[in-house]
Amino acid sequence: MSSSSFLQDLQSPRLKALPPLSLYIHIPWCLKKCPYCDFNSHEIRAEGGQAPEEEYVAALIRDLEGALQDVWGRRLSSVFFGGGTPSLFSAKSIDTILTAVRTLLPLEHFAEVTLEANPGTFEAQKFADFRAAGINRLSIGIQSFNARHLKALGRVHDDHEAYRAVEIAQKNFDNINLDLMYALPEQTLQEAQADIATACSLGVTHLSAYHLTLEPNTLFYRYPPNLPDDEQSAAMQEMIEQITSGHQYRNYETSAFAQAGKESRHNMNYWLFGDYVGIGAGAHSKISFADRIVRQMRYKQPKEYLAKAKAAESLIQAQHVLIPEDRGFEFMMNALRLTGGFETSLFQERTGLPISAIKKPLDEAEQRLLIVRNNLHINPTVLGRRFLNDLLQIFLPEANSQ
Repeated sequence: MSSSSFLQDLQSPRLKALPPLSLYIHIPWCLKKCPYCDFNSHEIRAEGGQAPEEEYVAALIRDLEGALQDVWGRRLSSVFFGGGTPSLFSAKSIDTILTAVRTLLPLEHFAEVTLEANPGTFEAQKFADFRAAGINRLSIGIQSFNARHLKALGRVHDDHEAYRAVEIAQKNFDNINLDLMYALPEQTLQEAQADIATACSLGVTHLSAYHLTLEPNTLFYRYPPNLPDDEQSAAMQEMIEQITSGHQYRNYETSAFAQAGKESRHNMNYWLFGDYVGIGAGAHSKISFADRIVRQMRYKQPKEYLAKAKAAESLIQAQHVLIPEDRGFEFMMNALRLTGGFETSLFQERTGLPISAIKKPLDEAEQRLLIVRNNLHINPTVLGRRFLNDLLQIFLPEANSQ
């Protein structure tokens, strides 16, 4: 490659092909706001006791219609209903949304369609109806099977409801994820072990285990509970990896464990810098074009989002084009979460940049034993996975300009 064409690739990178496309649908209401949660979620109690379901479904469909101009002719590889608590909505509403999705943006054959659900909202018939509407993967927010920890986390369900939720789910779905958390207030290693062992024993296809962190703008951040220290948390993480491995779950991403072939396709698209349209209050989108990559955010407050939709105004509150330096960092920030790493050629395919654009940080990460690489593949080492934030900082644009 000549120096002039190399500079052209750096300054005006172009994509030869567009990546896979996913759809994220945000439903922002929940029964109760958990003290650790910093997601865009709102208690229905504060909204008069009931979410404006019919109005919001109409707004989502308008939102998707408005997004069509950016993704016309593309097919969806996955759909994900997140929240909030999407399972608060009726199966009829979910069916209405999915019918509109299929009409406007055709789904690939065997597309993964996930619904997040919390145990406090489980009714046997409702979940049979969700399956009939087209949901083929369920993600259940268990967090813990320990009654004391569930209470400390402010969850609306208890341990009995957690088991009952899994039982109902398994009667209707064969692809189920359980969300768990560890390093909880006053949690011991033995208690964390009991949680993960219980989850494994239930035989679901996928587990997520997230380290509880204190996020700004949460009750826990303002009034911090007594959490396990870094050494205890690291021991919990190591234990989780060992127990899941013993039950034939592969730790394919920092916090995700899957049976063979049951990795979350929707999340894999995120980690490999694929595209996604996000509709709903506060939803984010990443959309690629041949000559640019655009990020968007919808209006965050549900009332404002609904008002904009009703007035047939744009639902996009903010939009910006990624500069080339940010493309490289954002790709690495996502792909290095994958324990198996990524094919080197994918970097140029998804960013339009040659891999040599990040040669300096790659060299540093390799020298610090945080990655291993060859011409075909790059992946984080065990050390790199343990110190992921340190690894990612190496690729920050400002770090590379010094």
